[in-house]
Amino acid sequence: MPPPPQTVAGGSTFDKMKMGAIMGSCVGLTIGFIFGSFSVLRAGPGPRGLVATLSQYMLSSAATFGFFMSIGSVIRTESEFAYALPPAAARNVNQPLMMAYKRAEERRKMESRQ
Repeated sequence: MPPPPQTVAGGSTFDKMKMGAIMGSCVGLTIGFIFGSFSVLRAGPGPRGLVATLSQYMLSSAATFGFFMSIGSVIRTESEFAYALPPAAARNVNQPLMMAYKRAEERRKMESRQ
């Protein structure tokens, strides 16, 4: 069976937005559980009870993290395509940097010999 075709982009912008929302929601649930548990231990569960208070912390944190992570992943995806250079141009951009690094390394070798 032949291998699946390789893609450079890794999915559409909408797919990356969904992935960012899912990752942000998972992080938000975890952070909400930690801070909600701390709040319940510190101040008590309140009039609504333990489960309702903890779930409110977790859901609000998950929604916030998911929203901002999805926006961030879309922004990162758009900038990735807008400023992408072809491989030959990328090598030309890195060439002056590599030459400067080599000159600096040669200077350090010469100074260490003296």
